[in-house]
Amino acid sequence: MIETVRGPIPPEDLGPTLMHEHIFVLDREIEANYPGRWDQEERLTDAVAKLRAAAASGIRTIVDLTVLGLGRDVPLVQRVAAQVDLNIVVATGLYAYDDVPMFFKFRGPGLLIDGPELLTEFFVQDLTKGIADTGVKAAIIKCATDKAGVTPGVDRILRASARAHVETGAPITTHTDAGTRRGLDQLAIFREEGVDLSRVVIGHCGDTTDTDYLTELMDAGCTIGMDRFGMDILLPFDDRVDTVARLCARGYAERMVLSHDASCFTHNFDPAVKQRVMPHWVYTHLQQDVVPALHAAGVSPAQIEQMLVHNPSRLLNR
Repeated sequence: MIETVRGPIPPEDLGPTLMHEHIFVLDREIEANYPGRWDQEERLTDAVAKLRAAAASGIRTIVDLTVLGLGRDVPLVQRVAAQVDLNIVVATGLYAYDDVPMFFKFRGPGLLIDGPELLTEFFVQDLTKGIADTGVKAAIIKCATDKAGVTPGVDRILRASARAHVETGAPITTHTDAGTRRGLDQLAIFREEGVDLSRVVIGHCGDTTDTDYLTELMDAGCTIGMDRFGMDILLPFDDRVDTVARLCARGYAERMVLSHDASCFTHNFDPAVKQRVMPHWVYTHLQQDVVPALHAAGVSPAQIEQMLVHNPSRLLNR
């Protein structure tokens, strides 16, 4: 069974799945001290409309990878989930590019407050017992490496994620900077920690056309996330489609998942600016624009189904 916000479901109920999305990306500290950028009830209504549009386009499941560092608020997501005919899977993990938050800085093995690794403990708790008192269990672990590479703080987060995976069997999904090939750094640490690489998604691989890098990850056993469709400011639409099509032609459809990394609301962008700069960065872009373009580029319906249905089911099924 696969855990969702509304409870566990069998893998065959996932259907077409967006493997890397967000519902709300929030900065509660900014909002508490400098309010005015967030109207919760307005944004709840807006989120329900956007997720209903995704469902109407044919999507059945969205994996919400909003974790610590991105303002995870599961009770808020529960309110949205109760109003949409869509499965929402939530994640555990920590999103940071360089260091752990101060709460963890002095707590842990060999640190000022010596003790077990709280990161691993928290991740395992979310996966096995549930998140706070919501009754919702996470189904996937999220971590990140960006241009700064594997700093001591990032190393700690990656290893805590790997150990939570080893303990629970939960899959790992990542944020990377594709231009600097940061997925290879993650791969090396996961290997050291005994991670089953077939349970790993190296994220944001769709931001590059470097197929040598991408095939190196897939040949190691990982799945790659072609998961930023709509973020055309980072790589144009045609390049994203062409890269997926070329990899499918080489037999790699079983090692890719598709998504947008979009959100209903994010404090990181003013909504009007996001709409102007990235008008296609929405949940419906994949079904409306990407899939037809992939078909035109020679990707078969069976390969589309593999990337949207079978690969997510394989990854999320523990």
